[in-house]
Amino acid sequence: MDVKLWLFLRTTFMIALLTGLLMAMGYLLGGARWMTYMFWFAVGMSFLSLWYSDQLVLKMMKAKIVSREEAPELYEIVEKLSKRAGLPMPRIAIIDDPTPNAFATGRNAKHALVTVTTRILELLDRDELEGVLGHELTHVKNHDILVGTIAGALAGAVVYIAYITKYLAFFKVIFGGLSLDRFIYALLIAITAPIAAIIIRSAISRRREFAADEGGARLSGKPWALASALLKLDEAVKKLKEEAAAKKKKPLGNPGLAHLFIVNHFEGDRVSQLLATHPPTRERIAHLREIAKDMGVEFPY
Repeated sequence: MDVKLWLFLRTTFMIALLTGLLMAMGYLLGGARWMTYMFWFAVGMSFLSLWYSDQLVLKMMKAKIVSREEAPELYEIVEKLSKRAGLPMPRIAIIDDPTPNAFATGRNAKHALVTVTTRILELLDRDELEGVLGHELTHVKNHDILVGTIAGALAGAVVYIAYITKYLAFFKVIFGGLSLDRFIYALLIAITAPIAAIIIRSAISRRREFAADEGGARLSGKPWALASALLKLDEAVKKLKEEAAAKKKKPLGNPGLAHLFIVNHFEGDRVSQLLATHPPTRERIAHLREIAKDMGVEFPY
């Protein structure tokens, strides 16, 4: 089976599971009517996250869309890679943030938005930046920006509604309207649904990160540069975490959007791989080493 088709079918199935979790919670609390409400809620969430994802991210991350005159080198790189990928030129935004990172969002290639932080522009050289931006443009080409946004929105909704479900179940069983057996089922799903939602979202993200790494390596023609960039980003994020821990501060950024970035700086070294949205850096580099061998390119790492 074609890899892209397999990814599409697998992702569609997982998004259907997230929708099913919402519907199950609705049914346990209010029967068939609430199950229907939850279905339409999931549809509405998917539509809103799809249609307005770029606008929401711009506001939430305080990103600024920049012109060619404001970021000439960045524009030149994105334009060159977009042409190689057969994509229209996306909008480019910059976030004033000390965390080095990059991501892409938008409902399709024509409405794509590629965003970088000020720190990543300072940290990486041109070759490394090409690898990172090639990775993000591959996400655009593979429709990952659509999938990631919808999966993230639905997973977030499942977690939030499960939190409310626990308290509603207690209220309804005390004051009537919910039988004891249905209360037990509601409580069980309220506890397990958030874990399942996070695992499903993470499984969607991890597989697509490997595909985007390969696309970034081939678009830039420099798999070694993307590997170097990932190492630099990993080390920089670890240093920021250590500094934040020493000052007893939380990591910067929005954890709800962390799965969109090329490096998820909210994941620690001990995070279970079932819950991680990104593969470990060492696995990504090993994958890039195999791609370099296939391309006939020297790989020093």
